[in-house]
Amino acid sequence: MKAFVVDKYKKKGALRLADMPDPELREEDVLVEIHATAVNLLDSKVRNGDFKLFLPYRPPFILGHDVAGTVIRAGSKVRKFKPGDEVYARPRDHRVGTFAELIAINAADVALKPKNLSMNEAASIPLVGLTAWQALVEVGGLKPGQKVFIQAGSGGVGTFAIQLAKHLGATVATTTSAKNAELVKSLGADVVIDYKAQDFEKVLSGYDLVINSQDDKTLKKSLRVLRPGGLLISISGPPDPEFARELGLNLFLKLVMRLLSRGVRKKAKSLGIRYSFLFMKAEGQQLSEIASLIESGVIHPVVDKVFPFEKTGDALAYVETGRAKGKVVITVKR
Repeated sequence: MKAFVVDKYKKKGALRLADMPDPELREEDVLVEIHATAVNLLDSKVRNGDFKLFLPYRPPFILGHDVAGTVIRAGSKVRKFKPGDEVYARPRDHRVGTFAELIAINAADVALKPKNLSMNEAASIPLVGLTAWQALVEVGGLKPGQKVFIQAGSGGVGTFAIQLAKHLGATVATTTSAKNAELVKSLGADVVIDYKAQDFEKVLSGYDLVINSQDDKTLKKSLRVLRPGGLLISISGPPDPEFARELGLNLFLKLVMRLLSRGVRKKAKSLGIRYSFLFMKAEGQQLSEIASLIESGVIHPVVDKVFPFEKTGDALAYVETGRAKGKVVITVKR
């Protein structure tokens, strides 16, 4: 099969189109012919080696964390899916690789594609949808009437999270550029802050939940917009001891992550608030619930650009500019 591979960890490195062996199908897997995939900043970080401590991929490896496609074969223990099913997924860590023509995915990570979406649209959903779901529902426990600050509202996670938070009954604040203000308002944002002209720390206060996706400076400022007892969930780091425990990392890595997050955890404690790092997990059942929301019209995808498969490197470079509105999609099968 054709696939885009990373030959070595490298900042701004080029992907190489290569002939790779077809994936091995395990008994709990489905083999999916990939129709479309999508690009995330996570792909860039994995290529750069930013997560080598807990995601030690061995080059050459195939990038890609989103997939929509058709099941062409099911493992002997798979009962939920059959050949011909149209599905979407975020494959679990250590088994990613959607910048390719085929992928074998554990069936527990897979859900039927929303019926009202094209393959391109469906491919834009899994990673950002699961990130938003796990942040707002699973970890954040967002309730009607609460206030949530979702940073970078016009980005991939932001465009999805705003819609989900509004569905959950929250008041939503977000940051974006002036040119994207109408987009985030159309998704449900109640308070829109132009990050180039306004300081969100001076506008927001008494918030119940913050979803942080930006740098360390923004993270520290975000702590101060929360009410006592509030929660800051960061999807951009630093990782915390709880995350290290969940992954079952060794004592050295546990210590590293404790030290990386020591400053922010200490500051949060002094303010009477909580800090949590979220690295989303593959979860087919949550994708099924997300599909129901999409089919009922509660949430719709936001796709900025669609690239052909041979331009996968260009798609990744475009995402790295930080200018994308919503998601950037790659059509694999035409």
